Amino acid sequence: MPTSTLPSSAASERNKDPILDALRPLLPEQGKALEIGSGTGQHAAYFAAALPGWLWQPSDMDKELFEAIAAHARLQEAANVQPAIELDVRTNPWPLPAKAQFDLIFSANMLHIASWICCPGLMQGAARHLTADGLLVTYGPYLEQDVPTAPSNLAFDADLRQRNASWGIRQLADVEKEAGRAGLQLRQRISLPANNLLLVFSR
Repeated sequence: MPTSTLPSSAASERNKDPILDALRPLLPEQGKALEIGSGTGQHAAYFAAALPGWLWQPSDMDKELFEAIAAHARLQEAANVQPAIELDVRTNPWPLPAKAQFDLIFSANMLHIASWICCPGLMQGAARHLTADGLLVTYGPYLEQDVPTAPSNLAFDADLRQRNASWGIRQLADVEKEAGRAGLQLRQRISLPANNLLLVFSR
């Protein structure tokens, strides 16, 4: 795929460094990562290149993005990015080997641009496929009780719901509740630029 026609996300370019800076202290030098909703593949390529001890498995519902994911990995010379796989978190079980285990399951900007059923799907699938000490890390905007919501997030939420009534920025308490039902607990809440949060869940 020519670089000039390579799909690219401006948001991924803006947030890749803050996310990577937050991930580094959480992760050992080596491990296996599964990314849910890789999209254009910019995060997969950038993080894998910066974390050479990690084997990065991208995934997405849209197979048409797989060529872009591979192209971004080549641009970053990230040989530790595996070929993307088709994965819908609503599928139970996920289309992975039953014994597949990951030290990190990462998902950025998925929960608010998906129906709510994707949240329990993500939590339950992560609980099945995380190693004993593995982490589920999500990134994006959330609504929090007793925490004022930034006007930009309120506008974004309204826009999402206008585009699709099943979309919208999620209440953090509701996400925590679904995690708990799957046997996962919120361990860290990390504030990142542009009113986004990095949430770290584990057993």
